[in-house]
Amino acid sequence: MANTEYKPVPHDAAFKKALLTKPGVKKAYDALEEEYSTLHAMLDARLAAGLTQADVAARMGTTVSAISRLESSLRSEKHSPSFATLRKYAQACGKKLVVQMV
Repeated sequence: MANTEYKPVPHDAAFKKALLTKPGVKKAYDALEEEYSTLHAMLDARLAAGLTQADVAARMGTTVSAISRLESSLRSEKHSPSFATLRKYAQACGKKLVVQMV
């Protein structure tokens, strides 16, 4: 029987650097920059405010599962949150939503 011992791959800076040298990976990675920078901004705002998903949900008048879907939706093409939803999320975190085109 084959050795099936679990050996996790570390997802550290060295792993990322090696991965980005593979053909096509950097292009695909760069194509997701806007979504991931927005997600990071949202998560940073929530964490800086010391809020849980449940706290944000209560402030927005929605459910924890809706906040979870919102935070994960930026990594998916299935759903794009509305400007109004992003504004409510920002306000729940004590922030103001600002969109810039550069």
